[in-house]
Amino acid sequence: MSNTSYEPERFQSPAYLAVLSNQPSDISCQFHADAMRDMKNIAVSGYPDEICGLLIGSHIDNICVIHEVRQVENINTERASDRFQLDPNGYQAIDRDIRNSALEIVGVFHSHPDCPAKPSPTDLDHAWEGFIYPIISVCDGEVHDVRCWEPHDDSDCFHPVDTMVHTHA
Repeated sequence: MSNTSYEPERFQSPAYLAVLSNQPSDISCQFHADAMRDMKNIAVSGYPDEICGLLIGSHIDNICVIHEVRQVENINTERASDRFQLDPNGYQAIDRDIRNSALEIVGVFHSHPDCPAKPSPTDLDHAWEGFIYPIISVCDGEVHDVRCWEPHDDSDCFHPVDTMVHTHA
């Protein structure tokens, strides 16, 4: 579901294209249906600003299973419409909350208001290898697309992650 009217020209610039790999990640991501629904709802509720949050889940072989998502405040107030900065206090609170469970923080999600679900050079600059990065494209207040990405330090770019939603409890 792609609509180029929601792809500003900068997404076709060499700097933006350089952060995208055509080679898929060797891991896949499986969302519980509630987690995907919650992530989309959080993204829509923050429109027209970028929102951000954490993915709570586990790793099973080469599959990253997302059980839950939790919103974290975007503390970038100067450019909230096109940048996010995850509140470190929010990160630490969630980390403490899940510390004695079988779950862990496995990634960071954020929205792109009226832009595609493709990472930017800024996204790459702030990404941590080993995390999954879903981007939710919210256009005119509705979810347009969701894509997951994985950064690789060795190639200095994001690789697309095969994403599934499973409906079992």
